[in-house]
Amino acid sequence: MAAPSARWLWRALAPRRGWARPGPAPQLATPAVVSAATARPFAAAAKPASKGAQRPRPKEKAEAKPCPRRRPLMTKPVDDVYLTWLYRRPVHSPEQALAMLKKFQELDFTHPRQFVYINVFLDMALKKKNLDPFSSAVALPHRFTDEVNKVLVFTENPQEAEVARESGAAVVGGVELIKWILEGEVEADFYVAVPAIISKLIPLRNKLKQKFPTTRRNSLGTDIPNMVKLFRECHQYAVQDECLIKTRIARLDMPTEHIIANLKTVIHDICTFKPPPYDPIVRKLVIRSSTSEGLKLNLDGILPQVEKVEEEKEEETVADDEDEEEKEEKRVQEPVGT
Repeated sequence: MAAPSARWLWRALAPRRGWARPGPAPQLATPAVVSAATARPFAAAAKPASKGAQRPRPKEKAEAKPCPRRRPLMTKPVDDVYLTWLYRRPVHSPEQALAMLKKFQELDFTHPRQFVYINVFLDMALKKKNLDPFSSAVALPHRFTDEVNKVLVFTENPQEAEVARESGAAVVGGVELIKWILEGEVEADFYVAVPAIISKLIPLRNKLKQKFPTTRRNSLGTDIPNMVKLFRECHQYAVQDECLIKTRIARLDMPTEHIIANLKTVIHDICTFKPPPYDPIVRKLVIRSSTSEGLKLNLDGILPQVEKVEEEKEEETVADDEDEEEKEEKRVQEPVGT
């Protein structure tokens, strides 16, 4: 019993008295090396480099690979199956293009009375500014639709009012219509007026904008029957996207001569918006039907022939065209009888 008692006594007194147990010396673990970043987890960020310090040079860019050489565009394909980007877009005469459109309609079994459209790309540049987008109405020599426009006539003369109604005007009246038009109660496709009442229609200028009666658009005058007939049966178009006109001109089942006549009438009317000294306003013309692709037309024979005039007369014509609307506004604002 003496040996176990001595063993327990030794275990109890050795830690308190600093006694060392005989045997090999205990090995203590060495402390791990701690980095500065680990020791200071909340250290301040490094200061940015000064302005004068040299920045590291970027790696040299890899040499640009030379673009592959493209084959020169060919003028005419060998057969009917070809890559379109390898060839120039073919240009057709109006007769050829219309014959192709009618052939496409037969091959595709589409409706024979579908509309024929044109896309007119314009050059709106002048010497100091560009032409503002415009709209116009033109009487086509061959009508292709039975649609009739709604025309409103401004006049205070009872006899002129009766003539306007007999000519087919939808609405006829005087200054009493101003209130209804401003409130949106009365609307029309076109507005016609006689010179005697135009000075009283100034409040409608901002409301009607391009539809306001003017002599330039043939909506201001004394020949009421012809004005009403023109705007009831006319064809209207407008500039879109600053330099593009998209409009229909005929039906595909019409005779080719009638379609070409309508085409030239619209193109000649568009050309009146740019003075002759400048380059032609029409720079590209594409024709298509409702279900076919567009065909580029040759402009020779379609654009109007303009004779050259002296430079002084040309400058006077340009100045008159640019200031025509400003002079007309001043004339309208003057009271009647002055």
